[in-house]
Amino acid sequence: MGLKEILKLWDEGITEADRGEWANALKIFTSTEETSSKIWFNIGCLHLLLGELQKAQKAFDMSICKDEHLAVAFYQRGITFFKTENYEEAIRDFKEAFHQLRGNLLIDYHQLGLRYKLFACEVLHNQALAHAQLQTWTEAEEVLKNALGFKTEPKHNFVDEALGAVRNQKLFELLQLPRGQLFRPKKNKVAELEKQDFLGEAKVVASIVDNDEFSGFAPLQPLISRCFYVSKTSLSCSRSLQGELYRVLFNFIPKNEQELRVQSGNIVSVLEKGDDSWATVMFNNKVSLHSRNINKNDLICKEVVCTICWWCYYLSSLSLLTETLIILMGPFHCFHGQAALTHCSQ
Repeated sequence: MGLKEILKLWDEGITEADRGEWANALKIFTSTEETSSKIWFNIGCLHLLLGELQKAQKAFDMSICKDEHLAVAFYQRGITFFKTENYEEAIRDFKEAFHQLRGNLLIDYHQLGLRYKLFACEVLHNQALAHAQLQTWTEAEEVLKNALGFKTEPKHNFVDEALGAVRNQKLFELLQLPRGQLFRPKKNKVAELEKQDFLGEAKVVASIVDNDEFSGFAPLQPLISRCFYVSKTSLSCSRSLQGELYRVLFNFIPKNEQELRVQSGNIVSVLEKGDDSWATVMFNNKVSLHSRNINKNDLICKEVVCTICWWCYYLSSLSLLTETLIILMGPFHCFHGQAALTHCSQ
């Protein structure tokens, strides 16, 4: 199970516990795999709330195995042993919990996700109570005298009250964690579980296909093998497609207004060939007569390939190309403009 799934179940378990649904929370926590010491601690606390002491003990065992320095786990297991009247084991766990405090007055577990502070004087208080249950009053009194030096808050006057009870060989109450105190996942980690959509939902705003609602990425569209693109603003362009495309081999300087100026490499459309060596030629939306047989290597040579890609057609539909033929040379290369017509044969 991945970290994301574990965090999700962890958060769901805490939500159920906050509602007081201990059994549901326990079911969620026990369904996780690769359980950490914190989650095992939560499982132990829930078993303890449900009165399942043996299961609680085993869960705290697992928590300690995962983290042998988790003082609060020793403390909770000591309470579990105390409730099963296994006072010797309870004393041993309370001693270990105090040892893990390493001389500190308390451990604040808030940064680790547990809203609880484990005070050294509380650990010693419960240890003394376990001694009192065994009627070893001298040991109980010594432990409580030691606890007096670890008091930090006015509420810790329970140590003085317990000391007075021990001197009279009377028992006192066991201190426990507040109900429902469990390790919680970090809020920022939980927030990252929510999917963040920065782009929003794509919407088709323009398409050359009727009723097109596809908004994903489509593969390369197949090419068509006939030249059909015409400028939307020029009817004469459509007329040029009815003729044959030729490339100019030599520069031609017009001698009158009826002739067109063309340069070597220009593409012209021959609309009609006369028997008198003249041809009706269209270039730049203008029609004129040109000699096509001045000499052997005169004006033009016939174009062989002329196709267009769908992308060019789409651009033309948006009026982005209004005066230029879209020519495809070969099966995989699309060129825009007259200079693309280079594959010719005489």
